[in-house]
Amino acid sequence: MSQVDTSPVHSAVPLPPIQPPDPTFPSKLMLELRGTRFEIDRELLMSLPESILIVMFPNGLILDDQIIFVDFDPLCLEYILNFYKTAQDAFYSNQESSSAFPHIPTPNPLLNKQAIIVLREELDYFTIPPKSKKKVLSSSSSPLETDKDAVEMSTVEPAINIYELKTECGTYLLHQRKIFTALQRNVNKENNVAEQHLIDMLCVSGFSRDDEWGYRNIEPHKTSAHGLWS
Repeated sequence: MSQVDTSPVHSAVPLPPIQPPDPTFPSKLMLELRGTRFEIDRELLMSLPESILIVMFPNGLILDDQIIFVDFDPLCLEYILNFYKTAQDAFYSNQESSSAFPHIPTPNPLLNKQAIIVLREELDYFTIPPKSKKKVLSSSSSPLETDKDAVEMSTVEPAINIYELKTECGTYLLHQRKIFTALQRNVNKENNVAEQHLIDMLCVSGFSRDDEWGYRNIEPHKTSAHGLWS
């Protein structure tokens, strides 16, 4: 009967050699968003909210090409990355200051994790042309044959540029920057308890009822607006 030596020296499993990083998963990705290029760390990209990643990569992240073309607002992504960098710097600076007192235990391990709440808005709007009509004197009647009390009038629809009207509607919506205005309107109108609880929960988490969207813009060639707040 053989005996197996269980000492730490003999039972230690040798570590496998360090493998070079897989070239199919580069650490940095080159994204082109509507003509604007971003070089972004893959880990940072994967840390973005799922709601953002689904919009950026509806078919998944394909790494076949060196440059990944994304149909997404570049200014919106820039806002997100700047916010994440600012939040990271502030969080880790607080971590370093707290590490100066190692004898003080941290009661909650969640305090070592950074939590970021991202609100994203998708707003589709529909433009309805006005019903105003201009009344003019009918060509079938002559002013000499009619008096002031009996004048035949006909209506003429004014020419409306629907594209300009859509642009004006979008510009108007961009100035409506309050985050909770629409939710609060539903609460007041329909007594929607679920949306009231949502507002209360977000306010407890650090939002204010008067907060405005940090970034808001109109999608090109669409009657659609999107907003973001972190």
